[in-house]
Amino acid sequence: MMHYLLPIFAVVFGVFLVLIFKHKKSNYTKLLLSFSGAFLLALTLFDLLPEVYEHLDAKKTGLFIMFGILIQILLEFFSKGAEHGHLHVHEGDTAFPWVLFISLSIHSFLEGFPIHQHNDMVYGVLIHKIPIAALITTYLVHSKFTKLQIVGFLVVFTAMTPIGTLISNTVTLVEDYVFYINAIVIGIFFHISTVILFESSEGHKFNLSKLVVIVLGILVAYLI
Repeated sequence: MMHYLLPIFAVVFGVFLVLIFKHKKSNYTKLLLSFSGAFLLALTLFDLLPEVYEHLDAKKTGLFIMFGILIQILLEFFSKGAEHGHLHVHEGDTAFPWVLFISLSIHSFLEGFPIHQHNDMVYGVLIHKIPIAALITTYLVHSKFTKLQIVGFLVVFTAMTPIGTLISNTVTLVEDYVFYINAIVIGIFFHISTVILFESSEGHKFNLSKLVVIVLGILVAYLI
């Protein structure tokens, strides 16, 4: 049950952070993004990647991973990089951002597939979704959307990952292709996490606090 509840908790906690810090994007978000990027990348390498290579042909696995990278690049064309923290607030927006909404929903849905009852990837998704949920909430609150639109956006975004997990674990037809889908998700995770890490130092300046949280993210992923 926890592999369904933790991604939901991540979004709720991200929303809570925004309410506590009064909708301000601060250093906690940047540090949490850096930690989540390192943690997600390391957990993908330690846990998900070996599992996929164990069940699929090596070259075919690589092909599907590259396909996942291309899918994420395409999604970011529409979301403008919201999946790794590039979400710019435009005061006064009133038109509901359908393109962003659909892109984030697809991404959230796909990242639910590698989560199984005995799979540590749920923690990677948990840590990844907290800062993203906080940034999305900040964007929604500063825009001029109705409360119903804001709640609807967050509810659907929250639900998509558990839905992906549910389909992955229960639909017989999907079971035959789950490792192919997981390989695609690996590509998505690779792209997101590396972008976060490459952009973690503004102006390529050394930042000790970000280096510490990146190393911490890798260490925690190794230990769980």
